[in-house]
Amino acid sequence: MLYSCQTATLSSRAGIFYAVDTLIDAGYPAIDISLFCHNAYLFEDNWRETARELRARAKARGVVFNQAHAPFGGGYDHYTQKLIPTFPRVFEFCEELGVRQIVVHPLQQGRYYGRERELFDMNMDFYRSLIPLSDQHGIKIAIENMWQTHPVTRRICDDVCADPHELAAYFDTLNDPAHFTVCLDIGHVALCGREPQDAIRVLGHDRLGALHVHDVDYVNDLHTIPYLGRINWHQVIEALADIDYKGEFTMESDAFLAPFPTDYLPIATKFMADTTKYLANRLESLIDEKNMDE
Repeated sequence: MLYSCQTATLSSRAGIFYAVDTLIDAGYPAIDISLFCHNAYLFEDNWRETARELRARAKARGVVFNQAHAPFGGGYDHYTQKLIPTFPRVFEFCEELGVRQIVVHPLQQGRYYGRERELFDMNMDFYRSLIPLSDQHGIKIAIENMWQTHPVTRRICDDVCADPHELAAYFDTLNDPAHFTVCLDIGHVALCGREPQDAIRVLGHDRLGALHVHDVDYVNDLHTIPYLGRINWHQVIEALADIDYKGEFTMESDAFLAPFPTDYLPIATKFMADTTKYLANRLESLIDEKNMDE
């Protein structure tokens, strides 16, 4: 099973080329490029040369760019007025890298509770508006489950697609698997008070095409390595095997790297890569066993 890691934390430390080289050296066979932070290279005059150089470096080591994460954040106005207008460049850059799918956050505007239908309709229009970019660049769009902070308790609570049934309904209503898939953020599921293994089974084989893999304590969005939080990874892997999962397996656990000094990052990244490989191989073995039994 092809597994990857995002570039966010490493690129924040020493740039995108350092991030890619460090992930390759750690043993990742694929890279998920984080285009939501430290992304000035996207908008420089030589952006195309940058993309081609990154792809060439990876290809020389037998590594691919399998996935990307589009820019997000800053609130509804910033997202819609500043970030979404950059998507044509984002998709062009991803095409140069050879990326197959890109995670695009849904629109989030104020409180979710009580506005579910309004936000649903808004997002149907939004995602459909991206189909021309998907067609032009040959990149599938992955819809991710979100959370928000409750305005009174300041605790994490549901936002768009936090309920896996709603996430499934987004995909089913779009009814366009040529352009869309689902990215289930494992940590986000737990933060909203649900079990990731249950969400996996709700979504099933035909909807689920990507994972953001990271651990949490069910309270804070830690983005740390599996087994350092409280998610039951045995049950998560069992659920993925039960649905015969064939999608992307991407680590979003690189916040684990943040405390380490730069000269120790290669060692810490190798540990993260070994953990990713262990999980991906365990999943692949369980799927093989189930297929043999059938």
